[in-house]
Amino acid sequence: MVCFIHDLRWTKSMKINGNEIRPGNVIEHGGNLWIAVKCNAVKPGKGGAFNQVELKNLLDGTKLNERFRAAETVEKVRLEQKDFTFLYEQDSVLVFMDSQSYEQLELQKDFIGDRAVFLQDGMTVTVELYENRPIGISLPDQIVLTITKADPVVKGQTAASSYKPAILENSIRILVPPFIESGERIIVDTNEIAYLRRAD
Repeated sequence: MVCFIHDLRWTKSMKINGNEIRPGNVIEHGGNLWIAVKCNAVKPGKGGAFNQVELKNLLDGTKLNERFRAAETVEKVRLEQKDFTFLYEQDSVLVFMDSQSYEQLELQKDFIGDRAVFLQDGMTVTVELYENRPIGISLPDQIVLTITKADPVVKGQTAASSYKPAILENSIRILVPPFIESGERIIVDTNEIAYLRRAD
């Protein structure tokens, strides 16, 4: 799928801080091109915060787990970007439509990874291309989803004390404040897979 990058001289890049790496970003690291698959902001009790990033090599598909601290800078490779509209899923193939040319693009579900569950009909995504071949994909940072099941509040639990498990309409488990109930619509961070706030 990704054996076509042989020369990086034609790609533009920009420096970003390690804590700014997001899933779908393509970065240059150790002389290779990698796509960020998963990112997890970690704030340990001792020491500075860091971004735990699972990377996938765009040349050979190998994976790597790296810690990037906020003070570190990496080269984010800027590829051609096009907006596509998600149409539907069929047999683990995700079908998108170019928002300008209306041509269709088919991507394997594992190309997007865990975040594929956040795709919604008509959602606009940004696909990064190298020589017209898809390399990375960015979903909206925030989407609205409905809670289908939420655990009851534990007696004595306050909003500030702890969160409770809930199930979203896409079957993802998430932690929400005690006051959130089944049927409510919430805004979810698709990068951290975390509750942000109630939807208006």
